[in-house]
Amino acid sequence: MTMMFELSKSSDGQFRFVLKADNGETVLTSELYQSKASAENGIASVKSNAPNDARYERQVSANGKPYFNLKAANGQVIGSSRLYEVETSREAVIASTQRHAAQAEVKDLT
Repeated sequence: MTMMFELSKSSDGQFRFVLKADNGETVLTSELYQSKASAENGIASVKSNAPNDARYERQVSANGKPYFNLKAANGQVIGSSRLYEVETSREAVIASTQRHAAQAEVKDLT
């Protein structure tokens, strides 16, 4: 499996990135950033923190669906996953992200 970051600009001029699996599924979505440089720093943070299991905050949504947040060393959320049907799916995506995110290419859509 490979992964790719897609860096894009929102309609209000802010920037965000998504980390996608090779099947097109969105793995992680960032917050909105005021500048492209800040979004690029967010991508670098994902790459450096993704291999570390302790950086994954495993959560369950109000409707009972599991998801995760990837956090930086300072505890700030870098990105959040989509909702999964079962915990085993969430764990499989976390494991794949740990193995592949650091090598992911960046596709600049801005």
